[in-house]
Amino acid sequence: MSLKRRDFISLSAITATTSFIAASCKLADKPTENKPVDTLKPMTDAVLPITVAEREARISKAQRLLSEQKMEALVLDCGTSLEYFTGITWWPSERTMIAIIPAKGTVKYVCPGFEEARFRELITIGKDVYAWQEDESPYKLIATVFKEAGILSGSIGMEERVRFFIADGIRKEAAHLNYVSADPVTIPCRIIKSAAEIALMQKASDITLAAIRYGVSQMKEGMSPSELSAIINKAQGELGGEPDFALCLFGEASAFPHGTTVPRMLKKGDIVLMDCGCRVKGYCSDVTRTIVFGAEPTKRQQEIWELEQKSQAAGFEAAKLGVACEAVDAASRKVITDAGFGPDYKIPGLPHRTGHGIGMDGHEWGNMVRGNKQILEPGMCFSIEPTISIIGEFGVRFEDCVYMTPQGPKWFTTPSKSIQEPLT
Repeated sequence: MSLKRRDFISLSAITATTSFIAASCKLADKPTENKPVDTLKPMTDAVLPITVAEREARISKAQRLLSEQKMEALVLDCGTSLEYFTGITWWPSERTMIAIIPAKGTVKYVCPGFEEARFRELITIGKDVYAWQEDESPYKLIATVFKEAGILSGSIGMEERVRFFIADGIRKEAAHLNYVSADPVTIPCRIIKSAAEIALMQKASDITLAAIRYGVSQMKEGMSPSELSAIINKAQGELGGEPDFALCLFGEASAFPHGTTVPRMLKKGDIVLMDCGCRVKGYCSDVTRTIVFGAEPTKRQQEIWELEQKSQAAGFEAAKLGVACEAVDAASRKVITDAGFGPDYKIPGLPHRTGHGIGMDGHEWGNMVRGNKQILEPGMCFSIEPTISIIGEFGVRFEDCVYMTPQGPKWFTTPSKSIQEPLT
């Protein structure tokens, strides 16, 4: 699925939720058709990255939220949020490198002096770089940046991944300022995806599902989980994605949501659970499929597979605009509990939350879990993945991610049709 260039151009300056979510509906109303993979050819030729204009709109939104939250500036350490707002990726070494987004004014950067020339090559937003030398304190320099930006009092928002030694160093050098969590600024920005972001996640999802199909076509009795994982990850790469993970579990091991250390080779009749993901231009996919290898499913396998299917469908049906995230978990879990499993997180049953937010990170805010009262709104993206875990037998999990539109949820990938046709 490709996005025409004119659509990206029109998206780049969008700041209103309604318009960009309406556009995203057109992008993914038709999830990838499930067809056999004969060859592995790149699927990303028409993909474009997030534009500078869109990042500038993100910064403008952050500055508006800073003012509303009565914060004077947002401090970003190396990591996802730095890339989200500025487009810069930087290794989080012991040498402090941060970006400062003031509530008013332009973005400021503080970096090691010997890295300044290389750092400037990466800048597309802002131009002010404050360089510190090896025998100098970066925190004194940061205090100077605050002063020169006119920040003499008030609160500084610290993004959640600012490392303690940096936060502590800043606090000591600028003790007259108050330091608070920047979650009320960064989460509202990142949790609502634009159509351009959704298009990249759609492409990543397309690639992962195609790679899983290819991996299934290469399965053979006696292979190890790591062999299948390597095949799927290589396929994700050849299809144009940046391979992220491919968790493959056979037989009894599939009952452990994240696997077990007990070695297990593939044999006919095994349940095979494949939980895989990749990235495209910084955006993630997360897809899980469960199949039976090389034999007709047993009655037990079919019953649990179909129960899982009903549970996932119930979660999707509950994902309505204006309802709380926890409603998705409650609906999926009820199907499993009503069948005699659980209750709550007890196994046999569903031992974890039903879903998680997804975007530039594989797991983001917006978890589908009891107690999360956050209201679903257009632009939110999350997984629906209610595992049924039966220790000593097997586990079944389907994981498909959705994005919320003004009309409700839309799948990035079409859920499995049946245990006989698990990849359609």
